[in-house]
Amino acid sequence: MGKHFREELVSEGLTINDARVVMQSGTIYQPPEEDIKTGEDKYRVEGYEPGGKWLVVVFSFKAVEQAFLITVFSVESRGRRYRE
Repeated sequence: MGKHFREELVSEGLTINDARVVMQSGTIYQPPEEDIKTGEDKYRVEGYEPGGKWLVVVFSFKAVEQAFLITVFSVESRGRRYRE
């Protein structure tokens, strides 16, 4: 987990378990985007956390079985997915 990810968990009132649920059961709706700082592909997985918030978790792969969690944020409703 990156520092920004940990800070956003606190800011959103979430736990790592909330994010884990989304990572395990959520959906990736968009193709990966290149991170301009690292050149790595970053992915967004979206889904409901156990408390009912629609979350987006942004991550990149550091190895085949290792992901780096970049950030997390909630979206007011499923119909309004976050767009950059």
